[in-house]
Amino acid sequence: MIRTVISLDEESKEWLDQQAREENISAAELIRTAVRKYREEKKREAIPLNDLLKQTTGMWKAGDGLTYQRRLRKEWQK
Repeated sequence: MIRTVISLDEESKEWLDQQAREENISAAELIRTAVRKYREEKKREAIPLNDLLKQTTGMWKAGDGLTYQRRLRKEWQK
């Protein structure tokens, strides 16, 4: 592993140390976990629109989607 030095304000450092104690892990492990989760979250956000459309094609199984939309919009006009 590569060592990295970070600067934290006092309140954040105290919180980090407290969380690490509560979870019975090192502060470094807590930071590694947080970075890993952050990277996963960013990766999910970065899915290109075309890929997302391919992944969700066919999910609507309750009939024709356009017919459903038109019926809803008629309700809005009342």
